[in-house]
Amino acid sequence: MTQDATDAATEVPAPGAPAPGAPAPGQTQPGGRPSAAAKPARWAADAVTALREGARLHLDYSAQSLWRVDRVIDELRREDTPYGAVENVLRGLGAYGGEVIVRETGGEWWATGGDHWVRTPDGRLWDPVDEARRCFGGHGSLRLLCRDATRTDRA
Repeated sequence: MTQDATDAATEVPAPGAPAPGAPAPGQTQPGGRPSAAAKPARWAADAVTALREGARLHLDYSAQSLWRVDRVIDELRREDTPYGAVENVLRGLGAYGGEVIVRETGGEWWATGGDHWVRTPDGRLWDPVDEARRCFGGHGSLRLLCRDATRTDRA
C-alpha cells in the first residue's frame, strides 16, 4: 500500500461533512429520494402503520387524508394526553403531512441540525412536524398547511 492510499484510508471527514459514500445535501440516495427524506419518510410510514393497525384508520398520502390526521391530533388534545406521551406520534403525523406536501407539490425534504422541513418547488420552506405540535396545542392544522403549500396564487 502506498502512502497516499494509507492516508486516504484513514482520513476522517470534517465535522458536518457527509459520511463517506453518503449523498451530499440536495442529492439523492439510492431510490431517487433526497437523503434528507430518509427519516421523515420512515416516521410517516410508521405513523400510517400505527393508525391502520391501532385505530383502523387508512391514510393514503392524499391531501384529503389530512382532515383525519387533524382530527386524530385534536382528539389527543381533548383527551388531555400529556405531550411526552404523544411526542413521537406527533412527529410521525407531522412527517406524514410533509410527505403529502412533497407528493402534492414535487417538493423535497431538507434537514439541518436535526430539524426537517419541506421545500416546495417555488422555494418556500414548510415545517410540518412543528405544525403537528401546534395542532396539538390547538393552534395549527396540517390540512391548512398543505393547502397553503400547494397554492400557486401567492398574493
